[in-house]
Amino acid sequence: MKTFARSTLALGVSLALVSAANAADFADMDPVTLRLAHVVNEQDGFHIAATKFEELVEERTDGKVDIEIYPNATLGDERTLLEGMQIGTVDMGVITNGPVANFVEEMAVFELPFLFPSPEAAYEVLDGPIGQELLDKLSEVNLKGLAYAERGFRNLTNSERPVNAPEDIDGLRIRVMENPVYTDTFRALGANAIPMAWTEALTAMQQGTIDGQENPVNVIHSFNLDETQNYMTLSRHTYAPAIFVMGSSVWSQLPEDAQEVMVEAAREAAAHERQVNADMEAEQLAELREAGMEINESPDIEAFQKAVQPVYEEYGEQFSEYLPRIQEALK
Repeated sequence: MKTFARSTLALGVSLALVSAANAADFADMDPVTLRLAHVVNEQDGFHIAATKFEELVEERTDGKVDIEIYPNATLGDERTLLEGMQIGTVDMGVITNGPVANFVEEMAVFELPFLFPSPEAAYEVLDGPIGQELLDKLSEVNLKGLAYAERGFRNLTNSERPVNAPEDIDGLRIRVMENPVYTDTFRALGANAIPMAWTEALTAMQQGTIDGQENPVNVIHSFNLDETQNYMTLSRHTYAPAIFVMGSSVWSQLPEDAQEVMVEAAREAAAHERQVNADMEAEQLAELREAGMEINESPDIEAFQKAVQPVYEEYGEQFSEYLPRIQEALK
C-alpha cells in the first residue's frame, strides 16, 4: 500500500475524518458483544463475509460493537441458528436463503431453478426494491434481514457417473437443502432428492449413503468434496443468496447509529464476498481438476431447463406476488 500513498492521501484523510465522526457517535454507547454464527469452515465465502463485517462494524463503532464469529456449525445448523435468533440465544448469522425461506416462504422465490441468468442479474434484483421488500418481511417472524450475501450458483456433484443431461441424474441420491423448492427441483430431474442439514451431508457422502449434492464451486472446493465426489457438472441450476440476519430483539436494543452501521457494513461485506467468489472460481476449479475431479463445463442446460418446468407450474401461484415482478425486472 505504501507505493500508492501519495495518490490516496486525500482519500485517507477523508476516511479518517469519517472514522473520527463515527467514533464520536458511539462515545456514550455501552459496549455490546454480538455472536455471529455460520455453518461452514474458515475457507468458505460465508466466513470471508463475516470477517469483513466484523472488521467494518468494530472500526465504525470504535469497538463499542464487538463481533464474535462462530464458524463450523458450533452453535447449530442453520435452522437451529434461525430459531436461536428468534428467541435470543443466538444474535446473528450468515444463513443460506433456503433455510430462511422455511420461515418466510416468499423468500424461496429466489430458489426457483434457472431464474437468474447471471450473478449481475441476481444482484440487481436482490439489492433493489424486491430484495429489500423480502428482507423486511423477516420482521414478521422476529428476525431482521440486513443484506444479501452470497452462496452463489449451485452445481451438481456426485460419486457415480458424469452428468450431462437430466437422464444422467435418474436415481442418484442427491442431498438438497431442507427446502421444498430444492426437493421438487431435483425430483423433477429424476433424482432421489434427500433433504438434510449440511453437517449431516458431509458424513453421508463419506459413508456413501448419498451419491451427491449441489453447491457452488467455492463450497465444493473449501470442503474438499473431490475426496468423495468424482464428478462435477457446472449446471448453475440455482442462484442461492445468503442473508446477514439478526434476531429482532437484539436489533431493537441497538442505538439507531449502530443499526445504520450494521446495515451498511453487511452490504459492504456482502459485496466484498461476491467479488472474492468471482475472483477465486477459476483457480478453485483448476485445483479440483488437479485433485482428480472430472468437471463438465458445458452440460445440456436447455434440457435441464425443460425438465424443471413443472416446478414453475407448481409454485407459480404461491410466488405470484414476486415471480412476475422478478421476471419483469430481468427483461
